[in-house]
Amino acid sequence: MGKFKKSGGHPEYPIIHVRILVLIYSLLCVLSFLFSRNFFIDTLQDGNVPDRMHLIVFFTIPAVLMIVFGFSVFHLLIDFIKSRPGSKFNARLLAYFAVIVIFAVMPTTLMTSAALNEIVRFWHSIDAAAATRAANSFVADNYLLHLERFENIIKQNDLSSKDIASIQVFHFSGLPDDNADWTESSFTGNETLMLDYPPSTESGFPLREMPRDQGTIRYVQRLPQNAVRVISYNLGDDFDRGRSALENQAERFETVNELRRNMRPLLIYYYVVFFLPTLLMTAIIAISFTRRVTHPIVELTSATQRVAEGDFSIQILTRRSDELGILISSFNSMVQDLEKSRAALIRSEKISIWQNMAQQLAHEIKNPLTPIKLSAERVLRRWHNSPSDVGEILESSMMAIIRETEGLSVLLNEFRTLSKPMEPSNSLTSLREPLDGAINAYASSYPNVKFDTEHIKIDAEMKIDKHRLSQIFTNLLVNAIDAMEGSGLIEIRADLVKKREVCYCRISIKDSGKGINADEGQRIFTPYYTTKASGTGLGLPIIERIVTDHGGAIWFDSAEGMGTTFYIDIPLA
Repeated sequence: MGKFKKSGGHPEYPIIHVRILVLIYSLLCVLSFLFSRNFFIDTLQDGNVPDRMHLIVFFTIPAVLMIVFGFSVFHLLIDFIKSRPGSKFNARLLAYFAVIVIFAVMPTTLMTSAALNEIVRFWHSIDAAAATRAANSFVADNYLLHLERFENIIKQNDLSSKDIASIQVFHFSGLPDDNADWTESSFTGNETLMLDYPPSTESGFPLREMPRDQGTIRYVQRLPQNAVRVISYNLGDDFDRGRSALENQAERFETVNELRRNMRPLLIYYYVVFFLPTLLMTAIIAISFTRRVTHPIVELTSATQRVAEGDFSIQILTRRSDELGILISSFNSMVQDLEKSRAALIRSEKISIWQNMAQQLAHEIKNPLTPIKLSAERVLRRWHNSPSDVGEILESSMMAIIRETEGLSVLLNEFRTLSKPMEPSNSLTSLREPLDGAINAYASSYPNVKFDTEHIKIDAEMKIDKHRLSQIFTNLLVNAIDAMEGSGLIEIRADLVKKREVCYCRISIKDSGKGINADEGQRIFTPYYTTKASGTGLGLPIIERIVTDHGGAIWFDSAEGMGTTFYIDIPLA
């Protein structure tokens, strides 16, 4: 039975930590708020869709998040298609999350859509052009009314009228068109309307210039003796401010019309650039969160299956302090209690095994005693009946006795090895030397067997006696060669593993032989059980005893017709 160690607390796939994703999401919200504010300000200024460069910059974040989201969904689909542990539960949690998000977002989305539709409909109902024309007509009529009144004042020469804001007289000493030759001779009225030179040298109304003529209409009178009079009519400060306001509102109406024409692409742009990234980020966080939730459950499921298969060495590592962490801790305690109970049961079973072994040993010893006794009686009878002919049967009888005695010696030596207490060795032995020695002992005798050691990248030192390690390698290699009937590939690997804070050297010896069926696999470590005609059935039990007494473990995987792989875990120095 294979043993394994699985560490908890890490997702099955490398993903970004949920806390980092939340931090990125917060930064994205802040950036979206800042960019959206600038977006609305710039858009309301001209009503146009952002240019291509802005589109490229703004669409970068959604594109990157879309790629990350696509990879996450792809992994989820692969897990679901391959029916990996936890994939269905993960998909169910995400489905629940999607339903909750839809229920939460749908009312807001419907209300927002209805509000935008009403705003657009309201904008369409506004005749901005007619309002602008009416306002401009009103301004023009008002200006003409003031201009007509000013003309009447000029015709009547009523310069004392309250509507006259100022009167300024200039003389020129040179050419009239040279501003430097004008000098002021008199001024009455509002001093803020005082000019440095006449706005014109011809009689009539000069063109209004801003801000010089703010709130006034000017009239120039040509006088005798190289002089001109500038009369300023008071329009009032509100006239030009109102006219400017009307011009600004006309520009605003043009912006509104442009927004109305670009409303659909602007909404698409807004949702893709500002709404879609937050939605994608939420989905990515949801996927990461569901994996963190389902991973301990998947580990518990896998560990439970291993315990059901008989592996009581598994422990799930976790740093969680919530209910799942308590459940995992309870599971670990339960497995430890089960392992203690199993150890007690194994001790009871070993006592029964030793009793059976004693009976089997007595039977195995009794079998060779019969030919020994018969050979000795045969020699003794010939000696009594025909002493001169005893030589004819002496050699064959003695050889039979010697052969059976040697078999007994081998049987007793192996039994002594298996039965006597074996203290774990404190000596350190490297992997390479005993392994190379065992391989060299059989490589020349079996030229059709290939020994592959390319996957051994380490030469670790283990807490085991060199003789015991050589005994393990020799026995396993002999079994592999016998299983392949002297022809095939033996692949040997060595890796470092960690179980319960203890480091081990894991050695695997894989053959390409006929394999071990289920019935043989259940009895293969049972003493005196063998499928070989000349075997004693003590080789693998002795190896198991050596490995377990040194704090290690031994197991195998096999498939009939495909070969067998023996695994050995031996503690490192």
